Amino acid sequence: MSSGSGGRAGAETFTGTEPVRAQRARILSELLSDLDRLAGTAVATMRAEIPAYAARTEEFLADVRDQVVRHYRGKLAVLFEDRTVRPEDIAYVRQAAMRRARAGVALADYINAFRVGQQVFWESVLARAGHTYAGREAALSLAAPLMRYCDFASTHAANAYLEFQQYAAAEAVRETRDLLETLLAGATPTRGPQLAAAQAHGLGPDVRTPLLVVVAVVLDPPSVVPRGPDRGADARHAACAALARMNAGGARTGGRTLSVVRQSEIVAIPALGQGGDPEELCDRLQALRESLLAEGIVLAMGISTVVAGIAHLPQAYQEARAVIDFLPEDGGVAALPRITPFQYLALGADDTARNLVDPRITSLLDEDRARGGVLTATIRAFAAADLNLRTAAERLQIHPNTAQYRLRRIQERTGRSLRRIDDLVELLVAIALQDSLPPTNPERKRLATTTDEDRGTSGVRSSP
Repeated sequence: MSSGSGGRAGAETFTGTEPVRAQRARILSELLSDLDRLAGTAVATMRAEIPAYAARTEEFLADVRDQVVRHYRGKLAVLFEDRTVRPEDIAYVRQAAMRRARAGVALADYINAFRVGQQVFWESVLARAGHTYAGREAALSLAAPLMRYCDFASTHAANAYLEFQQYAAAEAVRETRDLLETLLAGATPTRGPQLAAAQAHGLGPDVRTPLLVVVAVVLDPPSVVPRGPDRGADARHAACAALARMNAGGARTGGRTLSVVRQSEIVAIPALGQGGDPEELCDRLQALRESLLAEGIVLAMGISTVVAGIAHLPQAYQEARAVIDFLPEDGGVAALPRITPFQYLALGADDTARNLVDPRITSLLDEDRARGGVLTATIRAFAAADLNLRTAAERLQIHPNTAQYRLRRIQERTGRSLRRIDDLVELLVAIALQDSLPPTNPERKRLATTTDEDRGTSGVRSSP
């Protein structure tokens, strides 16, 4: 190594006199004889300066102390022999780094511990240098090789730490993916890594708390030109990570939400916990979609009904996948917990159901939507008020006479009286069927969104 030869040249400059060489040998010998106490001081300093180390067990700290001793012995060997550090000198570092990563020590704390160990060693060198010229020159001759040792060893340790972290992350992804496939196949994990992963996500075999399945698909923004089949991979993983960070049940469930990229889709299984609110979860998922949209990630997201226990997850998965088909091309959130059975049937209706609607009703609704939808809103308000005209007028913030005029006009155009249950149901069905159609232009999209918000019950959002 070129840096090594430079180090030797520097050492010759400082150690060219016999007194300096003697002082250097004395300092190193004293350090070697005081190695155990020095290592104890290093560990105590780590505990004082690094909170993550202060909270560790005695067994953990004993392992740290052993590593400090080995590092100090390695440094002294390099310094006694006046050579550069070699990989074989610190071969033990890899396993120690993996142990720290497995124990959950952050990389910053781990490297900080290296800094503390080096600082304690250097301060001991200075303390032993004394006040003579030869002693100070001897200490100065040790500075450069000590820095090189610390840089080499800490870089090697950091690489080993990151290598193990990547391996552990890959194993975790594999375990969660295998767990998801097991759950979607209707099986229950009973042992090994899958059981551990299930329990970590609040999905153990004894879980009877409410669960949902969320299926999300990443869509290309209309303004983006596709750049190959893997263009959405980063977006899928970003969305998957965002879903994983959601803890739907809070302290009731613990852990993270199971979230996996499954080919072209993302599948997540939030555990609500006892007393969990599916409406609140749907709100959070809607907010999550909007936050990702701000980052240029467009999602179409389907949310299943609430199921009790993991045995019903295959059915919930099929529900979440199917309800995505109700969304427009620019995505949105289709949440079955927010959709009534009546609305679900309308959303799933085919052209035959629409052809059965009286043309007079279709004509009225089309004209009314183009003009702002006041008659449609009146029909809904009248039904929501249990056929009470005055209550409906108050909700619409209009005079009862105006509401009466609208009812009369609807009857004249359609031949249906809103005071007859069968006629009212027929009108509501026609409105629901019209709502289920995707918007065909910006104005219709705006109206559909406004209508959906006025109704306040549908989980299908027509706009991103």
